[in-house]
Amino acid sequence: MTDLAAIKDAARKASFARRSPLFKAANAAQAGYLSEVLAGYRGVPLSGFMPIRTEIDPCPAMAEASAHGPVGVPVIMGANQPLRFSRWTPEGVMIAGPFGAKIPETDDFFDPEIVIVPLLAFTRKGDRLGYGGGFYDRTLEQLRARRATLAIGFAFAGQEVDALPLEPTDQPLDLIVTEAGVIDVRG
Repeated sequence: MTDLAAIKDAARKASFARRSPLFKAANAAQAGYLSEVLAGYRGVPLSGFMPIRTEIDPCPAMAEASAHGPVGVPVIMGANQPLRFSRWTPEGVMIAGPFGAKIPETDDFFDPEIVIVPLLAFTRKGDRLGYGGGFYDRTLEQLRARRATLAIGFAFAGQEVDALPLEPTDQPLDLIVTEAGVIDVRG
């Protein structure tokens, strides 16, 4: 393990420990600010995520957005590959996918212009610590090479840190939305 890998591993462990009590204290309104942000992009194709473990839950905001345009969820295609996004509806049949996240039973892939990104930790500069697979970094790099793609980190406010270990391949977030407000890092 390289020094950076060891530093990131330690940061992930600390972030998981920090997120657990935030999850336990969460209420049903945790996606309120995310709904407000997405209301400004009605009809724009977007992807959310199906929460696992102690992740904040974007599903209420995703359900609202699905009444106005396509909403998808990520599907892991394999190690070291970008994610693909399959259309999701609140009523759709979901099955178990890799790593425990639910995915639609029937694939209906599309490219989102907005990607709601789960994370372990974030900074006010738009840096993000993910789970280590590089899926979102590869995916955002690919999507951004095709067209402008808005990356919205969605997390509990208590997941904010001052600094994170970064690599050149780490893709920045454009916005961070928490249960307490919105941080716009685009300048």
